[in-house]
Amino acid sequence: MRVRSMSLSSRALTQGFRSLNNRNYRLFWFGQMVSLAGTWMQDVALSWLVLSLTDSPMALGLTMTIRFLPALVFSLYGGILADKLPKRQTIIVAQTVQMLIALAMAVLVSTELVTVLLIYVLAGLRGTVDAVEGPTRQAFVPEMVGRDDVPNAVALNSTLFNSARIIGPAIGAVIISTLGIAACFYLNAFSFLAVIAGLFAMRPGELHAGEGGSGAGASGSLREGFRYVRATPDIMIVFIVIAALATFGYNFQTTLPLVTKYILNAEASTLSLLMTVMGAGSVTAGLIAAYRGKPRRHMMLVAGGLFSLLFLLVGLSTSRALTTVLMFFVGFCGVFFMTSASTRVQLLVPSHLRGRVLGIYFLLFVGTTPIGSYVTGRLAEGLGVRVAMVILALLCLSGVVAATGYAFRVGKASRGSARPAPVPALGAEARLRSPLRADGLNDPPVQE
Repeated sequence: MRVRSMSLSSRALTQGFRSLNNRNYRLFWFGQMVSLAGTWMQDVALSWLVLSLTDSPMALGLTMTIRFLPALVFSLYGGILADKLPKRQTIIVAQTVQMLIALAMAVLVSTELVTVLLIYVLAGLRGTVDAVEGPTRQAFVPEMVGRDDVPNAVALNSTLFNSARIIGPAIGAVIISTLGIAACFYLNAFSFLAVIAGLFAMRPGELHAGEGGSGAGASGSLREGFRYVRATPDIMIVFIVIAALATFGYNFQTTLPLVTKYILNAEASTLSLLMTVMGAGSVTAGLIAAYRGKPRRHMMLVAGGLFSLLFLLVGLSTSRALTTVLMFFVGFCGVFFMTSASTRVQLLVPSHLRGRVLGIYFLLFVGTTPIGSYVTGRLAEGLGVRVAMVILALLCLSGVVAATGYAFRVGKASRGSARPAPVPALGAEARLRSPLRADGLNDPPVQE
């Protein structure tokens, strides 16, 4: 009996990591683990560098605004490129450019030539590359693993991202205190080699290539993507919550340094602790999501609501111990929501529209960050960090309430009609329907 129990546990463990059986995805996953740890290490160093140079919440908010502004401007076109360009080669080029940007920042800091203006310039360049790479990287996941393993791969990506959130800040705090801030930027530049090498080592013939784009012009492609989102209630519900939480709640590069410095009156080691504990909660949520499979809509909304309430409590807390505990659950609920939302989008959208819809997703998730960062900086400068945190949390909660109300109205309308209404046509080659199912997850609109 004991042997059988151990065998069942072993199979369950393997099931949770089944996507790593795919060689291409395994190369990508482990390369990203090294690279993302370096990125989180650099982000901690950058935030602390800006505050050290300026002692201004507004300057930090402006840095993050410039960092993510290109996503607001270019991510929709990045989605079009994701549908039209070879994804693996696009990511290789983007990662190489990111490596050169990190190296330039390292040289400027180590030679003491760095200024706030130069930080703004390099942050903007980094954001421009992200606007192209972000939708492409997300759309590349189904090509690596195939449709059946998309929920598991998306959950493992979240686990990966947040494992790096644990490792990166912890290493960064030690390096800042021993070797200095410049060393963080040098190590981040070096870390990009891992993911670039993994991408070159992939076997292109083993990729699950999706259908190509429609061949329409840029404006036509964008309209097609927006029509699909507007005509698919399940996608609209995800995007409403994403818009609120990403704009006002997920700006941790801005809010956590402010909470650390101005509410807790602490140093960089406390910032690293908060980010590490939040990462631990995030990894826990990612592992649970990897075993759960397809996410349900109601669980996604509950996770978004709990995230908003916990974020509110973080703003009210003046205790280092309490804030640390709260950050674990903020990380857990935040990633559980994010994983559920991303998985639903990946599964619902047909392959020939995936890049464009993920471009809209990236616009809402990352492109709204400059708005949130600017609002956070202005509120913190004018009203104080604690009041700013309360306002931001209430704005997050309003998005969850709005999405829940919309879902209720859609469900009521669906129950009141004899049969589901057809989705408006999306063009000559994409006449799709998207009826709601009882479990809240649509069947794929087209056969892949």
